[in-house]
Amino acid sequence: MPHLVRIDWPHTGIPDTAPPLTLPECRARLAALRRVAKARGLEAVVVYGDREHFANLHWITGFDPRFEEAVLVVTAKSALLLAGNECLPYTAISALVQAGDVQTELCASLSLQSQPRQSRSLKDLLAEALPPRARIGTVGWKYYGPTEVDDPATALEIPAFLADPLRALCDRVENATDLMMHPSHGIRARVDAAEIARLEFSNQMAAAAMRRMAFALHDGMTDFAAYQAGQVGGLPLGCHSTFATGAMAAQGLSGPTGQVIRRGSPLSFNVCHWGSNICRSGWAAMGAEDLPEGARDYIHAFAGPYLDAMSRWCGLMQPGVLGGAVWAEMHAALPDEMFGLFLNPGHLIGMDEWLSSPIYEGSVEPLASGMAMQMDVIPGHPIYASTRMEDGYVIADAALQADLARDFPEVLARCQARAAFMRDVIGMEVPACLLPLADTCGIIAPWLLDPAQVLAL
Repeated sequence: MPHLVRIDWPHTGIPDTAPPLTLPECRARLAALRRVAKARGLEAVVVYGDREHFANLHWITGFDPRFEEAVLVVTAKSALLLAGNECLPYTAISALVQAGDVQTELCASLSLQSQPRQSRSLKDLLAEALPPRARIGTVGWKYYGPTEVDDPATALEIPAFLADPLRALCDRVENATDLMMHPSHGIRARVDAAEIARLEFSNQMAAAAMRRMAFALHDGMTDFAAYQAGQVGGLPLGCHSTFATGAMAAQGLSGPTGQVIRRGSPLSFNVCHWGSNICRSGWAAMGAEDLPEGARDYIHAFAGPYLDAMSRWCGLMQPGVLGGAVWAEMHAALPDEMFGLFLNPGHLIGMDEWLSSPIYEGSVEPLASGMAMQMDVIPGHPIYASTRMEDGYVIADAALQADLARDFPEVLARCQARAAFMRDVIGMEVPACLLPLADTCGIIAPWLLDPAQVLAL
């Protein structure tokens, strides 16, 4: 039976920095894109990026557009990165640009409104970079299924100002985003040892801020003060920071608005960096007596069964387990009429908070070594509100763990220490192939005014 224990939250330490994205890695990624494009019969791939939808472009080049849009044109023999007025100098952050593997050129139409437009037009630049009348694929941030659009192959999510000239110049323009983002065959859907080290750094930074925030909470504190107490570091945010309580308690995507934390109110908050999203939900309370009368069995009726289900979720995170089996087990363990699960109970995470997911109803896509999984199982109830233990994990077989032990042994040691904590202190089912990326993994603190009280099995 789930019960409360009083413990010190684990603290395995944060490395000084994450390993940089190297030129050999970028070259291998660019080669992978060319390989899968050729296999699909595409003569070129055009990758679009903007401030929010940057992850595919960044994964290849190490460059992300700031303020503006950017376009990468990749053919079998060349690669051209088009950027606006302010981003063009910043393209030098890319190891591929530095090495000359990717050429750059100004496209002023990608700049902000009213800035100088002293460059060739986007259409002329594309015409020069692309093979004539080619069959090309575009990569934005989303692909579609047959129930959403008439023709998924040609339904483009990129802006019309890019799609229109491409369609005018090329014989066929296809949506190729799945080549990068699909959970089974996308080239971004698996991570290696270096990427695990980067993800762990991000998760630890976010988890440390979450810990500081949780232990600073008190009755009468504003949400602005609570967020400030987290001392959120300088890593870029992967999504809007949330803090929902008081009148905004039901608005899960709300950020701080000046609400005051009051004892007996629901509370949820997150810290999300590129590669991580650490989120917790519970009650602004010291114990069950602080809750509304109808919710005082919260641990027995809601948070406890959730922890039990998340233990099973961890146990399922093994290569070969079908995504549909995870979906079915989570919905059986957390019945819809009580827990109201709506989104996928787990998904892939990368530089973008949600890459895609092999976990959906009826999925026959197997989990695989190298999948960076977000434990993102979101219950909701009109009386019990919510509970949450959202952190990052990587499924890693013996070969991948051997790579990690060779190149980043301290990362593997921290992950193994977290797994031991989850097993030995919390009582969760954590297979040897599952690497917890954050010190918050396994922690549910239902009474957020006394976060040293955590649930255990």
